[in-house]
Formats: sequence, C-alpha cells, structure tokens
Amino acid sequence: MKFKSLLVLILVILALRADAEKVYDFNSTCQQAFQEITKLKLGRGIALVEKAKQQNPDNLIPLLLEDYIDFFILFFNEDPADFKIRNPNFNNRLALLEKGPKSSPFYNFCLSMVRVHKSAVAIKFGQTWSAGWEIRKAYLLLKENQKKYPDFQPNQLMSGALIAAIGTIPSSYRWIVSLFGFKGSIVEGMNMVKNFTFSNDPLAKIFANEAAFVYPYLLFYIENKKDEALAFVNQKKLDLVHNHLHCFMAANLAINHKQTALAGTWMLSRDKHPEYLKTPVWDFEMGFVKLYHLELPEAVKYLEQYQKDFKGRFYVKDAYNKLSWAYYLQGNQAAANNARNEILKKGALDSDADKKAQKDAKAKTWPNPILLNARLLSDGGYHKEALGILYGKSIEQFTTEEDRLEFTYRVARIYDDLGRKDDAIKYYQTAIVLGENRKEYYAARAALQIGQIYEERGQKALAITYYQKCLDMEDHEYKDSLDQRAKSGISRCKGE
Repeated sequence: MKFKSLLVLILVILALRADAEKVYDFNSTCQQAFQEITKLKLGRGIALVEKAKQQNPDNLIPLLLEDYIDFFILFFNEDPADFKIRNPNFNNRLALLEKGPKSSPFYNFCLSMVRVHKSAVAIKFGQTWSAGWEIRKAYLLLKENQKKYPDFQPNQLMSGALIAAIGTIPSSYRWIVSLFGFKGSIVEGMNMVKNFTFSNDPLAKIFANEAAFVYPYLLFYIENKKDEALAFVNQKKLDLVHNHLHCFMAANLAINHKQTALAGTWMLSRDKHPEYLKTPVWDFEMGFVKLYHLELPEAVKYLEQYQKDFKGRFYVKDAYNKLSWAYYLQGNQAAANNARNEILKKGALDSDADKKAQKDAKAKTWPNPILLNARLLSDGGYHKEALGILYGKSIEQFTTEEDRLEFTYRVARIYDDLGRKDDAIKYYQTAIVLGENRKEYYAARAALQIGQIYEERGQKALAITYYQKCLDMEDHEYKDSLDQRAKSGISRCKGE
C-alpha cells in the first residue's frame, strides 16, 4: 500500500509540474507564423507553427495560432466538410489552454480569442444561439482580464470592437444584450480600438495585421467614416499585394463605398502564390465589380465560378440574384429564370441581402431595366453615367408604385453621391412620403441618408430625427442592417 501511495503521489507531482511548465511565449517563430497567418498565407503559417511546437512543446501560443488558421478557413469558405473536421478543434484547444498558467494575462486572452473565433464560425453555420453564448463568455473573459491586467494591450482590440458593436445592436436583438449582460458604447469601444491600432507597444505590433483589418471596418460601419476608413489603407501603407486579409478588407470596403474600379485593381494585383488561402470570395467580389460597370459577360463568369466553388450559406441567394440580373440585362431570359430558381433552392436567410433575393425570386417580377442599369452604375460609383440614364425622365413615366418610388430614391442617391445634397434631401423626402408604409427599403434608407447628411453638417438634432424615422419604419427589407446603422447614428450624435 505504501508503494502504491508513493506512486500516486509521484504521478500527481509530475502532473502538477507538467501544468506548471506550460508557458505563453510569443517568440520570434510564433510572431513570424502569426504574420503569415494574418496575411492568409496559411501554407507558410502552418509550417512555422509546426516549427514553434517542435522548439517548445509546452508553449501554448501555437494553439492560438492554429485557432486563427481554422477560423480563417471556416469563416471565409464555410465548407460543411471542413466544419465537421475543424469545429471540434475549438473545444479541444479550450481544454488545453485551460491548463496554462492563470497568472499570465495571455490565459484569459487566449481563451477569449478562441471563443470569439468559435462564435463567428457558429454564426456562419447557422448556430446563432451557440454563437451568442460564446461571445458572452469571450466578453466576460476580456472584461476580467482588463481588470487584472489593465496594461496588457491585446485586451484593447477585441474588447473595444465588442463594446463598440454592442452599442449598435438593433432593437429587435436588444433582448440578447439584456440577457447576456452586455454594455456597449461606440465612443469607448472606438477609442480602445484606435489607441491599440496606433500603439507602439511591442504586443500591439504583433497584432498589427489584425488591428489593421478590424479598425477600418469599425470606422466604416460603426462611425460612418467611410472616406477615413479607406484613407487608413494609404495612411498605414498596407501591403495589399502580399497580405490577402488586408486586400480583402480594402476591396470589400471600396465596393461598399462605390469605388469598384479601385477594388478590382487591388484584387487583380494581389499575389497569387498557392500558399495563400484559396477562397471563392475573390470571385464573388469580382463579380460585383464587373456587374456594377455593366460588364455583364465578365460578371456572369465570376459569379458562376463563385457558385460552383462556394460550399457555404451566406450570400448564396444574393449572388444568384445578381447573376440573374446579369443574364436579364443581356436579354437571356431563360438563364435569368434558371438563376432565379436557384435562389429558392440554395443558401440561407441569415443576411438581409439573402432575404431580399428570396423576396425578389418569390415575387416573379423583374426590375425595370432602366432603373436596374442606373442602380448598378450608381452602386459601382459611376454616378454621372447613372444620372445620364435617368436624365430627362420623370416619375410619371413609370407605371407601378414601386418603380416610382425607386426612381425617386435612385435620383436622390445619385445626387447625394455627386455632392448635390440639397437636391438629394428633396428627393429623399419624397421617397419617404411615397414609401414609408411599403415593404421596400427605399423610404427607410432615404431617412437614414438624410440623417447622415445632417450629421455631417453638424445639425445633430435634425439628424437624430431622421435616424429615428428610419428606426420607426417597420416590416421592410434590410430592416436589421438599416436599424443598426440608424442606431449607430443616434449614438454618435449623442456622443455615446
């Protein structure tokens, strides 16, 4: 019995010693690996992670790096086969990371980042409830870490991003905020992210690639500083050729800021080395670039390739909708109908764009070609060409209420983009009158745009009035995303 007891004691001591030897060492090899991973150059990143594991099997940082790899693969490609293989890795890593020294600020930080990754992936695969709980756990871990280690810079990036985003959650999801105990503030969150992004702290430098991805998105969507978000690319001299993560961010924001020609140039100039993550996302984005310039055969080529290669759920319906438009404008009605039929069969309804595509497909009516051409050119940033299509036309020339509403809204958006703000406000106000009780998004978006114009002019009380008008409109397309942007506007105007 004494021998057995001694043996058990020795095993316990060895186990405790093994735990005590675990370390968080973001050494030079790990830093090199992280730089490659956050360029989406995953082949090189994986090789460096393996090297780091061989150098010190007790170092836990390689687990975090492997988590980033799984996250990027699953987030961008959404392949169910990959999900089946890689998703269990998140829980396995959490169990291993919990064996690390709790006295290190990296303990809670690493656990929180894995939970953030797990949450984002869960959303992509339709597990919304699970995603909510994971982000709550991540939020609490970061909050605790901030209290324990206020000078630990990596806390700032994700904490700030979460705090800023939580401050803009639409009213339809406010119950989640209350249930999970979240507290949001755009001002506080953005200050944290900005300070981290421009910090000279050595640890902030390690996470610089990630910060340069997150910060512009928050500028663009949370603070509505779209020009500033794109200017950041030049300010930071981001390498859009050799860093695919930054190239995607810059091109995606440029497309959404109606600078599609610039986005296309960036994407076509990126390094095509096979060690980078292979993702159909590039075809999706290039399809939009070509469609918005009415390069219809090219748009068809990219969008069809995307549908062939992409295995996920998000924006599948939207891509088929855009493909149907390209065929429709070419006069190929049979192919347009086939693409529209696919909308009803494939993809999911998680995004507002996919919901809109589904609605259009069920309606079995096609857009007015004049308005559609003007819309696409306007969305691409070709405002004078778009205005030229509508020049000389009046609301009386359109026979349906929806077309009259869209014509009014479309003229307003083009004037807005051309800097003719007073003309834009006049047409936006007409669009609100025509559409505030309809299900199309035009009236709500018109109210949002007027709010933004008045906010830019410093007339914050008027801006809030129109942001609230946007929020007050019910049961229309893009409700969640428009509410989020209106709520952001109100928070900005109030300095919250």
